[in-house]
Amino acid sequence: MLVAFNKPYGVLSQFTDRSDPPRPTLAAFGLPAGVYPAGRLDFDSEGLLLLTDDGALAHRLTDPRHAAWKTYLVQVEGAPGDAQLQALRDGVVLNDGPTLPARVRLLDAAPALWPRDPPVRFRKTVPDAWLELSIREGRNRQVRRMTAAVGLPTLRLVRVAAGGQALGALAPGAWESRADGPT
Repeated sequence: MLVAFNKPYGVLSQFTDRSDPPRPTLAAFGLPAGVYPAGRLDFDSEGLLLLTDDGALAHRLTDPRHAAWKTYLVQVEGAPGDAQLQALRDGVVLNDGPTLPARVRLLDAAPALWPRDPPVRFRKTVPDAWLELSIREGRNRQVRRMTAAVGLPTLRLVRVAAGGQALGALAPGAWESRADGPT
């Protein structure tokens, strides 16, 4: 079984939390029994999280040797220049080593997304922009660290595709079972 879930901002990508006070988890969304996240999406990130009860499928989705592409819509602080976009395309050096090259493009306008709660801080004097960025790795907070490394701190991060599956029209907190595995 493969389940596509639109993880809201401020929800852990796990079913339990031992912190005090506990934070919201996947347990609150009525997901099918026996499925577990194939990978993770940070607490402060949103969008497509794939869950499965198939260990081999989870391995294909998460093992770096399979290099499954993950695509994000990224709101960044600043106005990206050609050199910054090219640096992301070439791969940037992070404290844990260089990244693989990314696919990146500057969007002409903000994408049509649901409002985030809480909203992203708006500053009149600081421009922001939206990027579509795809990576084949899954390092801890990788997209945020990559954009920061080129001088474009991430304000909002929404995963819209992973492993051949797209978020589609799923609303935050909604999920659907998908018969087909990743392509």
